[in-house]
Amino acid sequence: MEIKQILIKEFGIKQWQIDNTLSLIDEGNTIPFIARYRKELTGSLSDEVLRDLYERLTYLRNLESRKEQVFSSIEEQEKMTDEIKRSLLKATTLVEVEDIYRPYKQKKRTRATIAKEQGLEPLAIILYMQQERSKVEDIASLYIDSEKGVMEVEDALKGAMDIIAEMISDEAEYRKFLRDNTFRQGLVVTKVKNKEANVYEMYFDYSEKLNGLPGHRILAINRAEKEKAITAKIDMEHEKNVMYLKKKIVHNEHFAGIQYLDKAIEDSYKRLLFPSIEREIRSSMTDDAEEGAIKVFGKNLEQLLLQPPILGKTVLALDPAFRTGCKVAVVDGFGKVLNTGVIYPTPPHNKVQAANKSISEMIKKYKVELIAIGNGTASRETEAFTADLLKILQSNIQYVIVNEAGASVYSASKLGTEEFPEFDVALRSAVSIGRRLQDPLAELVKIDPKSIGVGQYQHDMNQKRLSETLKGVVEDSVNKVGIDLNTASVSLLQYISGINKTIAKNIVAYREDNGEFISRRELLKVGKLGPKAYEQCAGFLRIRKGKNPLDNTGVHPEAYKATKALIELLDLKKDYTPLEMKIAIKNIKINDEIAEKIQIGIPTLEDIIKELEKPGRDPREEMPKPILRSDVLEMKDLKEGMVLKGTVRNVIDFGAFVDIGVHQDGLVHISKICDKYIKHPLEVVSIGDVVDVEVLSIDIHKKRIGLSMIIKRKE
Repeated sequence: MEIKQILIKEFGIKQWQIDNTLSLIDEGNTIPFIARYRKELTGSLSDEVLRDLYERLTYLRNLESRKEQVFSSIEEQEKMTDEIKRSLLKATTLVEVEDIYRPYKQKKRTRATIAKEQGLEPLAIILYMQQERSKVEDIASLYIDSEKGVMEVEDALKGAMDIIAEMISDEAEYRKFLRDNTFRQGLVVTKVKNKEANVYEMYFDYSEKLNGLPGHRILAINRAEKEKAITAKIDMEHEKNVMYLKKKIVHNEHFAGIQYLDKAIEDSYKRLLFPSIEREIRSSMTDDAEEGAIKVFGKNLEQLLLQPPILGKTVLALDPAFRTGCKVAVVDGFGKVLNTGVIYPTPPHNKVQAANKSISEMIKKYKVELIAIGNGTASRETEAFTADLLKILQSNIQYVIVNEAGASVYSASKLGTEEFPEFDVALRSAVSIGRRLQDPLAELVKIDPKSIGVGQYQHDMNQKRLSETLKGVVEDSVNKVGIDLNTASVSLLQYISGINKTIAKNIVAYREDNGEFISRRELLKVGKLGPKAYEQCAGFLRIRKGKNPLDNTGVHPEAYKATKALIELLDLKKDYTPLEMKIAIKNIKINDEIAEKIQIGIPTLEDIIKELEKPGRDPREEMPKPILRSDVLEMKDLKEGMVLKGTVRNVIDFGAFVDIGVHQDGLVHISKICDKYIKHPLEVVSIGDVVDVEVLSIDIHKKRIGLSMIIKRKE
């Protein structure tokens, strides 16, 4: 099948959608741009579908390229046959292509290659063909050659069997059957190696069918094996696989040398085929598990990035610690640092009175409206101190527990040093905690996405693949929201469609030299930003107080003419009010006639109307707001049956971790998320969701809390 036909079938889309989408990709358009501004051409495919399609397209193109390389290599060896051609054409995976190429690939020196050098290949063929009626040992004696190291009949037969074993191992048909059969029938079996590594106790003596093994268990077994806590292998009824080979190979059971052929088959399976297939299966299962984990990480990261901002509030941020003290930073509503300091309200110092005085003065002086507390070490103690202080002050200020994952990475980074050269590492972390409450997206883009711990086993997986996926997630999130051209940092700008780090730096430099941008068109004066980059980025950049009100919307400049025509069609005056626009839009019926009048497609027309209804809208406003607290709860305060409100902090394959305000997140197992069967928790919950949970169990010693989202209503 052609690549286009495969994509049509797999994605369930039409020929014209594939034709247009592939053309757009090959022309160098970015995924966010295609998803947002080329809906008519793609049939409104989402950025998520487009990324999946792009990845699959890349794989299929690589597959075709590899097929061509293999074809050329086999042809050069003058070994190409019609059967090989057909097999290559039919191959749908890189594994199948490599199986076909295996016999023709230049090998390292093996037992079989040594035997071939000894001139034993004709003897191997005689044994394999099973046609010779003479005594095999007599035939083998003809191949004794002391100069080549074949001293006895036994040496000749052994070398011939090595050649046969490799021939069998190289046969693509056999490998495919055995790989599939082992996956269907096999078990993964583990044995304990180090009993002290009790974190892996579940896998000390464990077995499970391969084809039912979920991704998170595959990754857990891999990690346990890597840390030498266990050994792991694939096991199955090997006799069935050997019998399959014998049925395929042995066609003359009365052949005089049958015992040598049987031995060669058994050796091929035990020494070559099964170890190779075991590695391939485990590698393939790991790849699939990693792919699943990367997707979960990406979805979690997206939800974290798209948490609603708390804009315009002066925030006092606390980065808790015991020995080194709690770092404090006050940032105004625009993220500007007003003050910093260190307090010691927790053990071993316990300078509560001095800390109360210091924080009270900051709250009063800077009119603090919210307190952000990082959720790391000493967080619970700092939270208790904050709650007590707010009671003393009789203040209506509330506090929020902020996920500080990655804050320390940012603090020690080159970017952190450039932003705050006068602060030490810990104070930068406090600033980051405060700013990520005000605008999570703008702050989190400064951190390597891999350092934001919202996945599982992220350190064990393919780091290049993980980085590529997470970069795509950040890119989609930033472009989905859009950013203020006059305030955005280099970190934020470089994720905008069509803008790289060099262009981002040039935009900031231009802004510093020439003042704020007053129109999107002004971007064309920025170095390295040509017409193509402008086309890709313009719609995602906002100018709050520009010459043209449309510059503060998601309407692309290429659609300004159509937008003005729509406004005229709505019969609005030049200085219309937002209310007049809302009423006019409410009364309009979106149809082909209107779209044709203003010469635009219906999907773009719908997007323009949404933007005119609410200029400068932020899609994050639709996300659940963070829970604001004024008092502290501890694990010892929990009782089974309690119903509490919590925030989803992480979603993994087997459940979701929920912050219920006791410093220790509780686990809602997948079976307790809803009262119907779900394949994955992400079908129901996302990071940042505010949910009601019932306490099922509390283990203070192990610091474990069991929760349920299926709440038993009391009569």
